[in-house]
Amino acid sequence: MASMPTDGLIAPGAEPLMPPRLRAERALPGQAPMARAMAQAAIGIDPGLMVWSYEQDTLRAAIVLAPEEPLATAMGALFALELGLGDSLGALAPPEVAVHYDWPAGLRINGGRAGAFGAAASTEDPAAEPDWLVIGFHLAFLPASDSLAPDETALHLEGCGEITPVALLESWSRHSLVWLNTLEERGLAGLQEHWRGRAWRMGEPLEDGPEKGAIFMGIDEQGGQLLKRSNGETTLRPLTMLLGETG
Repeated sequence: MASMPTDGLIAPGAEPLMPPRLRAERALPGQAPMARAMAQAAIGIDPGLMVWSYEQDTLRAAIVLAPEEPLATAMGALFALELGLGDSLGALAPPEVAVHYDWPAGLRINGGRAGAFGAAASTEDPAAEPDWLVIGFHLAFLPASDSLAPDETALHLEGCGEITPVALLESWSRHSLVWLNTLEERGLAGLQEHWRGRAWRMGEPLEDGPEKGAIFMGIDEQGGQLLKRSNGETTLRPLTMLLGETG
């Protein structure tokens, strides 16, 4: 399939309208939104900045947060932003389109890998309160090339051709604020049931990666992945292992 022009889905000068507490900044051409958001966070910019870009048929966005709790629990914001994106796609996409999450940060559309989240913080100590936390994602609107792996897809290949990057960002920002408020009021426990409802193949063996074959049993109170190995041993992979992945 031929690629569309880089900004073919965005009207000239179009910028997403943000709800209160958030503000949008478009990254410069070739600039990674995660890197820009991290740089701004490191110099003390106020939280709520969302940096975004749409290049090579892929939407990228990252939000600067300022948690007031240890990193281990602050990472629950990842689930809030994932749920926000899932709700946004649920609102904008045809009803038959299914959205699932690969723990901890993969995004699947109708079973195919279409994007992922990433996270970075001022510290990697789970017990320390970070000065800032940046969480971002990328989502393919169209494939970057004519060849896709069997389990890869893109948004517009799944019947979502009416969705534009700006509309999705606007919807994501609104839905994400709802989930961030729920997280603030109820903790991660207030999100877990909803996240589990979209977890990809929970209760089944992992199909790839270093833990291939281990059974994904569920998540713990801090969002860590519980795995049961072939020898019957249960192990935990913490949500903080995502840190450093740029999405």
